[in-house]
Amino acid sequence: MTNLETRPVERVCEAGPAAAGVELIEPRDVPLGGPRAMTVRRTLPSKQRTLVGPFCFLDHYGPDDVAVSGGMDVPPHPHIGLQTVTWLFEGQVLHQDAVGSVQTIHPGQLNLMTAGDGICHSEEGTVARFPGQRRLHGVQLWTALPDGDRSGAPAFEHVDEVPAVLLDGARVQVFMGSLAGVTSPARAYSPLVAAQLDVPTGAVVRVPVEATFEHAVLVDAGDLRVAGHPVEPGWLAYLAPGAGELVLEAGDAPVRAVLVGGEPFGEQVLMWWNFVGRTHEEIVEARAQWQDAIAGGEVGRRRFGAVSGYDGAPLPAPELPHLRLKPRAR
Repeated sequence: MTNLETRPVERVCEAGPAAAGVELIEPRDVPLGGPRAMTVRRTLPSKQRTLVGPFCFLDHYGPDDVAVSGGMDVPPHPHIGLQTVTWLFEGQVLHQDAVGSVQTIHPGQLNLMTAGDGICHSEEGTVARFPGQRRLHGVQLWTALPDGDRSGAPAFEHVDEVPAVLLDGARVQVFMGSLAGVTSPARAYSPLVAAQLDVPTGAVVRVPVEATFEHAVLVDAGDLRVAGHPVEPGWLAYLAPGAGELVLEAGDAPVRAVLVGGEPFGEQVLMWWNFVGRTHEEIVEARAQWQDAIAGGEVGRRRFGAVSGYDGAPLPAPELPHLRLKPRAR
């Protein structure tokens, strides 16, 4: 998924100071474009926190009536320096990219694209693409690649069935990293975890977690308390490193939640639009080369490639601000 904001704010992202207890992050609504746009709820990056482990982006969308909104229709757009992690609760999305991947994803499956030095891709979850589709619902995450891996070749992988385990009555699907004794086969470049947790009404679930990780829990639906704190659907609950166990308590309604975490990312990263870099110059160069690619230029095409199966034009980059991209206050 792309960041379609026309005036994206640059962010220098780094692990924040340890917080006491649970820090609650309110989502903000971001339309994906057009008058009938599908709206996503974004909790990362936020004014409060820009990273949880290597996770630097979290969009939560649906349940969305695609007949009303038009669904997800994201033209070819570029990425550098990150992985896109696509996870669905309902519906299906077609991913196509510049390394030749053409992959439909369904709930319980994982699409993972590693941008490396540069790639472009498209995503479609519309009635036109899937005539029987009625609802679309899921999350998209980005992870920042460490400096030693962010200039590598782009790649894509699809996991048809992620490992799952029962924990205190809750079903846990681990789509990145390791949790509760199971490990996802998806490639990760930093110590991290991502999992869906389905918690029955009234259940208390004690999730064994890595104490050196920071974690965050996104509540999709239901009545949940995280470490004793109530968390509303759509909100993100952040927990600093230190605890070896995460206690989740469901109330009068069953809960669906997504847990993400990882070692605090030791590198400062600069995010602007769909690019995760380190310096102003990198971002400026990536934007210029993407504009060159969509104009048919050889230099840009060598870096980002092209998506051949999408029926429409690529997405132009927004204008850069008339100031040097630099850190903003947290």
